[in-house]
Amino acid sequence: MQLGMIGLGKMGANMRERLRKAGHEVVGFDLNPDVRDVDSLEAMVEALDAPRVVWVMVPHGEPTQQTVDHLGELLDEGDLVIEGGNSHFTDDIKHHAELAGKGIGYVDCGVSGGIWGITEGYGLMCGGQTEWVEKAMPIFDALRPEGPREEGWVHAGDVGSGHYAKMVHNGIEYGLMHAYAEGFELLTAKDEVRDVKGVFQAWTRGTVVRSWLLDLMVKALDETPGLEGISEYTTDSGEGRWTLIEGIENAVPMPVLSAALFARFASRQENSPAMQAVAALRGEFGGHAVQMLDEEAPQVHHGAEPKHDEGAARPGAGADSAGDAADAGPTSGSGDTDGSGGDSAADAGPSSGSGDTDGDTDGSNGDSNAGPQG
Repeated sequence: MQLGMIGLGKMGANMRERLRKAGHEVVGFDLNPDVRDVDSLEAMVEALDAPRVVWVMVPHGEPTQQTVDHLGELLDEGDLVIEGGNSHFTDDIKHHAELAGKGIGYVDCGVSGGIWGITEGYGLMCGGQTEWVEKAMPIFDALRPEGPREEGWVHAGDVGSGHYAKMVHNGIEYGLMHAYAEGFELLTAKDEVRDVKGVFQAWTRGTVVRSWLLDLMVKALDETPGLEGISEYTTDSGEGRWTLIEGIENAVPMPVLSAALFARFASRQENSPAMQAVAALRGEFGGHAVQMLDEEAPQVHHGAEPKHDEGAARPGAGADSAGDAADAGPTSGSGDTDGSGGDSAADAGPSSGSGDTDGDTDGSNGDSNAGPQG
């Protein structure tokens, strides 16, 4: 089967390779001339036989909107656009309406798997009309993991449901990662525990907490024992926020996700204003010693002793970090989205990537510029 692929970053390039190994013909376009197969979207469309299928793997927001707009001008009735980045589900509804008026199909597909997907396969969550989903099944079957289709692919429902499912997936991912992280810190805090990495490894078989994320935790501790030198500064790609907002809108309590998300916010603070206020209030109502930044104060409990950071100094949460994170697009798999706020396709155009897609393990958008060109 033929496929046009727009956005050849970390995930897009790997997906192209996996599809080619499965025998499909992929014509890829990216702003980076070193990775693309053709020099323009027009050339990509011309290289495909009608009816065409084009997969968009670019940062959400304006880059995706520009790409869909351009494809709407180039494609014909009966062609299909698959949006595989991490767009907000409401954007999918808009894109579908825009293309449907021209007889062009639209399927949104949440993609998980990050940099490992090329060998392990990608978890796929699709939304859209059945006729369009079935048209692309050979592509989905080549990308998904081996085994029963229903264990690596789902037609979640109507347009937008695929990205909605991926959004919730990433929200769950936040909570799972933070649970392992809290366990790691408690194990390292206890002197009697001599082999923290061994404990995690012992959990990887036969226990109820075993998972691929746990395997990756063991891998990380193999590569960097004790995680020495790693800064605690952690970005969020956006989907955790979207998931939490949806929880509020639907009155679904999500304390685990909210705690994990807020912990990431706290990791960017050089000195927490909230905890400064708590310290000041304790001094006001109880006469407790208020420790200033340039002095040490006596501790009343051994558990209150300052913890010594063996890693790099924690970056502050300036406008370039915390501010940008509020606008940053979500990723699929484990990566962050960069470049989503560009003013033009050339500045922030389509790319696939596995920035933190998150996972976050997940990663679909952010490490390559591949905006549509005329």
